[in-house]
Amino acid sequence: MDTFTVSSIMEVIKGFFPNNTSIAVSDPDKYIYYKPSKIVDLKIQPGDHIKEGSATFKALSNRQKVTEYVDSDIYGVPYFGMSVPVFEDERPAGAVTTILPAKPSPIATNFITIRAQDRWYPILYEDILYLEAESRKTKVQATRGNGYHKLNLSELEIILPNHLFIRVHRSYIVNVNYIREIQPDSHSTFLLIMKNDMRIPVSQTYSSFFRKALYY
Repeated sequence: MDTFTVSSIMEVIKGFFPNNTSIAVSDPDKYIYYKPSKIVDLKIQPGDHIKEGSATFKALSNRQKVTEYVDSDIYGVPYFGMSVPVFEDERPAGAVTTILPAKPSPIATNFITIRAQDRWYPILYEDILYLEAESRKTKVQATRGNGYHKLNLSELEIILPNHLFIRVHRSYIVNVNYIREIQPDSHSTFLLIMKNDMRIPVSQTYSSFFRKALYY
């Protein structure tokens, strides 16, 4: 795929990401597309080699999705990167990486505030069962009921602590403490039975990452 085609495609799909997201696309060795945001800019240029230690480098090296902080030693500014390798004939042919401001420390806050019936309620992370995408908002299911958060699922994924929450589907993030059972759903996907009996699919896109995250 040539650089013009990549640029055209990314201009179309960038609307799916939060406004403060920078986007980089690479082949196995170098970047072929980069669109910075106004909030975080790694100063990448098409043709730049992929730096060791970056989210893109780790995704290509580990051959799996990477979601983690990257400190300022690599590009001069800290950032939170999510990088997904693209395969061709079972070999990494490149990666798509989203770059956001460094993820807030979970020590700084341990709750989010949701709206239900024209009131707002702070909900501790540990009391959230799962989050579900609904239009441009997110439905938050907690132990004491549910409500809505104005941020979308991708924006909340940046905030939520990694040791509790995992993305399992384009429409779901779950709290691993509330998974009661994992059932095979096909040769490569799973079905989660939550402790409130909700059944949540693990899509093929996230199934490999899900298995590695839960060590099975």
